[in-house]
Amino acid sequence: MNAPAKIDVKHPATRPVTAPANWPRFNMFGSLQREIDRLFEDFAPTFPAGFGVGRAAVEIKTRMDLAETKDGYELTVELPGLEEKDVGVTVRNGVLTVSGEKTFEEETKDKRYHFVERGYGSFSRSIALPEGAQADHVSAVLNKGVLKVSIPATAQAEAKRVEVKAG
Repeated sequence: MNAPAKIDVKHPATRPVTAPANWPRFNMFGSLQREIDRLFEDFAPTFPAGFGVGRAAVEIKTRMDLAETKDGYELTVELPGLEEKDVGVTVRNGVLTVSGEKTFEEETKDKRYHFVERGYGSFSRSIALPEGAQADHVSAVLNKGVLKVSIPATAQAEAKRVEVKAG
């Protein structure tokens, strides 16, 4: 009896696949990027009509630091270009909120903007007050675009170690 002939069989997945030259190219990631860009454009604030800027306004990002002092806590917030009348500080149910608005200068008579990167619009940042904070005695001072919020606190009781005894 003759031995069967060996046939070299390759799995279809090991063969390179090329599309015919007349097929349109599909870039899955390019399509995804366009959809993400469109989504962000839908939610971005825009300038009032007539500005001709052709892009969305840049969101105001407030940077904050919270530090513990010997008397309580101090919150420092960067708010460049804002005045006292533009900023609000509220305390409600143990939450301190800093909010405000920076408006776009409306005077465009002698100006034609090519691009705008400075942020304009409303902002709001909230933090939960630390334990022991005295919400009734919070004070705030804005100086040269830096807001300092003082939050006095009562002295915290030291943790006491309790001895565990065998029963």
